[in-house]
Amino acid sequence: MRLLLVEDDCLLAEGLASQLEKAGFSVDRTQTAKEAILLGEQEDYRVGVLDLGLPDGNGLDVLRSWRSSNASFPVLILTARGDWQDKVNGLKAGADDYLTKPFRTEELVARLNAIVRRSEGRVHTSVKAGGFELDENRQSLKIKDGSEHSLTGTEFRLLRCLMSRPGQVFSKEQLMEQLYNLSESPSDNIIEAYIRRLRKLVGANTIATRRGQGYLFDDAV
Repeated sequence: MRLLLVEDDCLLAEGLASQLEKAGFSVDRTQTAKEAILLGEQEDYRVGVLDLGLPDGNGLDVLRSWRSSNASFPVLILTARGDWQDKVNGLKAGADDYLTKPFRTEELVARLNAIVRRSEGRVHTSVKAGGFELDENRQSLKIKDGSEHSLTGTEFRLLRCLMSRPGQVFSKEQLMEQLYNLSESPSDNIIEAYIRRLRKLVGANTIATRRGQGYLFDDAV
């Protein structure tokens, strides 16, 4: 799941990115309002973390720009400000949640997963499709015979992308965007390699190939 982190504190951003990646997110980072606006409008993010105090602008203006350009991914505002009016202004500008510094990373991850679930119309912390259950907290997959299998970070992100929208065809490029951040340069055949590994768990027909189009998770198999 691809995430945009907008935070001008380099040390904090680095630590957050590391923890978020362990939690199953693929993180792009930026420190400026200008770049944040461009990334939010041009890239396909599933969720964003936005600091209000940026060196070249106000985070609320970034958020308003995203919303005016129809960038609809859920956003959690992250700020050192504790005033209730800042919270109200953020929510009015289109934020989905709000967290005041200092905070625990576990709470941030829990809130991010919660707003993503709401955006997908889910209420549980697991993704269910075709008799399979993907546990977001444990990053594991329960298959039809009831056994549970641990997944690597990349396996988890790929399967969550497919299972969260069963029946939807994802091109290789779309999957690469969700699995890796802008600073990474994976090989061209990496998606095929992970698809082969996941098919050993869910079956070859469950993750179907649409020649010339991409892959889909078939929950009717």
